[in-house]
Amino acid sequence: MIRKAVLPVAGLGTRMLPVTKVVPKELLNIIDRPTIEYVVDEVLASGIDTLIFIISQGKEDILNYFNVDLGLKTFLKERKKWDLLKKVEEVEEKVKNIISVIQKIPEGLGQAVLMAEKTIGNEPFAVLLGDDLVDAKEPCLKQMMQVYLKYEGCIIAVEEVPLEDISKYGIIEGERLEERIIKIKRVIEKPSPQEAPSNLAIIGRYIFQPVIFEFLKKIEKSVGGEYQLTDAIQLLIKEGYEVYGYLFEGKRLDTGNKKGFFKTILHYAKKDEELKEVLKEFYQEFYQVNVFS
Repeated sequence: MIRKAVLPVAGLGTRMLPVTKVVPKELLNIIDRPTIEYVVDEVLASGIDTLIFIISQGKEDILNYFNVDLGLKTFLKERKKWDLLKKVEEVEEKVKNIISVIQKIPEGLGQAVLMAEKTIGNEPFAVLLGDDLVDAKEPCLKQMMQVYLKYEGCIIAVEEVPLEDISKYGIIEGERLEERIIKIKRVIEKPSPQEAPSNLAIIGRYIFQPVIFEFLKKIEKSVGGEYQLTDAIQLLIKEGYEVYGYLFEGKRLDTGNKKGFFKTILHYAKKDEELKEVLKEFYQEFYQVNVFS
């Protein structure tokens, strides 16, 4: 069983500067909740109860968001703001087990995952990136856990991306076993469209066996001067371990850049009946057309 999830949130969020100079990108709001809460909800809905946050200096507010704030609760009680108190308590009660690990100098996703070795121990675990959201009927991670139980190898979520976006991702090459399952033979970090063996891109959802830590210790800095998780995955495959790509069901939303963040807000606004009406009024006024009919 998979009981622990690692959330690497130590990155500086440079693509969202200048606001991320003072506000962690994971706490930027999508409608009425920070981005990281959507990810945490996916973890909890998948049946995992222990979250390991890999944080850096200045990112403590991510933990504070889920921790109990007695001063705030007292303030709300004194003023009889019961609805707001209920919302605060719902967030505070969500996560029962939080572990934080400090990554002093963020040097890539590979290094961040390695930081969790001691807290993971000798058991399989999940990794979820804080700027990738997946809106799905069944949580993306839960889908992957079902695949893991069947294939008993490392599972990586993948999706098809346009050719012009290939160089932004780790790309896989492999053999299709089922409609949504690919046995991975090779992974390449951010290849050019000409070099890429496919258009199947790795997104921020993984299930690993603890052996991955051995290979994370062997890799060197590569693309961008960082320790790349894909390099460790490639070593894993080379040594004969089975790694599978899973074409998940659901819509993936990238909140790590301005365009993707705005699209994510619009996506969730359309799912809210009140905000949907606001969107309809805006588009009709701006474009003088009838939308959402």
